[in-house]
Amino acid sequence: MATLAAFSSFFFFFFLVTFASADTGKVGINYGRVANNLPSPEKVVELLKSQGIGRVKTYDTDSAVLAALANSDISVVVAFPNEELSKAAADQSFTDNWVQANISKYYPATKIEAVAVGNEVFADPKNTTPFLVPAMKNVYNSLVKYKLDSNVKVSSPIALGALQNSYPPSSGSFKSDLIEPALKPMLEFLRKTSSYLMVNAYPFFAYSANADKISLDYALFRDNPGQVDSGNGLKYSNLFDAQLDAVFAAMSAISYNDVKVVVTETGWPSMGDENEAGAGAANAAAYNGNLVRRVLSGSGTPLRPKDPLNVYLFALFNENQKQGPTSERNYGLFYPNEQTVYDSPFVSTSGNSSSTPAANKSKTQVPVSGGGGGDVSPSAAGQTWCVANANAGEKKLQAAIDYACGEGGADCRPIQEGATCYDPNTLEAHASYAFNSYYQKQVRKAGSCDFGGAAYVVTQAPKYGKCQFPTGY
Repeated sequence: MATLAAFSSFFFFFFLVTFASADTGKVGINYGRVANNLPSPEKVVELLKSQGIGRVKTYDTDSAVLAALANSDISVVVAFPNEELSKAAADQSFTDNWVQANISKYYPATKIEAVAVGNEVFADPKNTTPFLVPAMKNVYNSLVKYKLDSNVKVSSPIALGALQNSYPPSSGSFKSDLIEPALKPMLEFLRKTSSYLMVNAYPFFAYSANADKISLDYALFRDNPGQVDSGNGLKYSNLFDAQLDAVFAAMSAISYNDVKVVVTETGWPSMGDENEAGAGAANAAAYNGNLVRRVLSGSGTPLRPKDPLNVYLFALFNENQKQGPTSERNYGLFYPNEQTVYDSPFVSTSGNSSSTPAANKSKTQVPVSGGGGGDVSPSAAGQTWCVANANAGEKKLQAAIDYACGEGGADCRPIQEGATCYDPNTLEAHASYAFNSYYQKQVRKAGSCDFGGAAYVVTQAPKYGKCQFPTGY
């Protein structure tokens, strides 16, 4: 059966990541692996390279992953686990051994550029906060010992939950109980080592919890009236900038406004529960696409206009074993089978240009939107087709085929036994043909390529054997 992975390479994106002139920010991606159905690390590296993705952040130091990334020219942020913080804080020899086994062993063939010591430690229910800064210092000292400190930074991602106040941005402040024991020592360490603060920022959470108060356009970087900060008069056109400036204001309040910031996680889920307002493929495509354009513009936030934004999108794959609401398992840009979860209007560049984004307009890919939403305008975006989402499961796919071929009015004669599109005789291939027939008969109108999440839109003709998918009736 032909894979749909090839469909993704023509439009997706990162372009970005390797594209970074001195005047623009950088974009990377988080490679989470809380799933039992992901491709091998070798295939993941192939996917990253095929998309031009030059920066990746992991959540551990898995040997297979780091070995696969060797000689790929992909920059890597690795993670030191929360559960080992107490050992790292208490014993320099422990971090010496850890650095030897997890950094020295792979560097420089694997371009490890930073160690994230812990992840959102302040929110860790096991109260590992007291160990954080001592652990960071010991990891750094171990890097110094092995002469890696000039190439590998040490930091730790914090969540926006570390803020006591975040609105308006100018009133941003850290929780008082974190300032003296943790934040000041950490920021002082980052300053002395010329490192940066890692911040995980999700406008989705703020919007979903306050959809009655926050404009969706404001959350998705779309045109909107904006908001003026009553404290300093600065105008904000999007929630992401406002969240970051709340962090900058909090840092400035304790005299660390010279420390740089990298957004190590941000994203928008393509699916969620009924109470998760805003979750959906079209919104995810809009958020990530518009954020990337925002980063490539080279401009900073209203409070730090001269500091380009550097971000890592969350995440590379949907992760089926993550706990929590449905959204937690649906942040991926790709399904585990390497199909794209949704199409998104990203800019593709050569990866080594030093020109501005405007100079690369000739490389802009055809914009499409909302896999599963089917809301692509053929006149604006060219021909589109509807294909099955193999991850929807056999039961959902079969039910959707029954509907499409029954009351939906799709022409399913070509997938009957002995007919022209019977081979390959697989549920995915037959479902894709049926869904596309329905979609084309509906004149590709919004919502006609959905089937409850069992289908999504692509912009290259599906290839299943010798079958020709129709483009109209």
